[in-house]
Amino acid sequence: MVNETTGAAPANDLPADAPVLALQSVYLKDCSYEAPNGPRVDGAWNPQVNLDLQTGTALVSPDLREVVLTVTVSAKQNDVTVFLVEVKQAGLFLIRNLGESDVKRAVSTVCPGLLFPYARTAVSQLVSQGGFPQFLLPPVNFEALYAGNQGQPQAQPAQTN
Repeated sequence: MVNETTGAAPANDLPADAPVLALQSVYLKDCSYEAPNGPRVDGAWNPQVNLDLQTGTALVSPDLREVVLTVTVSAKQNDVTVFLVEVKQAGLFLIRNLGESDVKRAVSTVCPGLLFPYARTAVSQLVSQGGFPQFLLPPVNFEALYAGNQGQPQAQPAQTN
């Protein structure tokens, strides 16, 4: 008996002009964590949390782009910063045979959507290692953010409580 698996055709079997968007690698590019007073908090734990998301891209080669999702989370209680976390989660994406508008949409929605779970995990681990209660970022709809930011010069930070 022979075990055969069927799945998507390898990229080499695709026609030369077929559109391609493929994740090549994921890596943590940079991260920082600050807690000015450590896990000591005056009063009950009820921080105001601010979430800011930014996406950047750099051309590595004609078909290869680095996409960097920067997630910045700040928590304040009574106007005092409790912690500040910044994670730059990056990925290399093979992008071929896509129109300019499709590339823009892909690096603004699909790519950050693939990188976000990794960034979410890194933020959670940093906050927990800092001695704070478990912290999970809410899911993010990058498609909705992209649609909302069309025609606006700069993205607005998202707020969560």
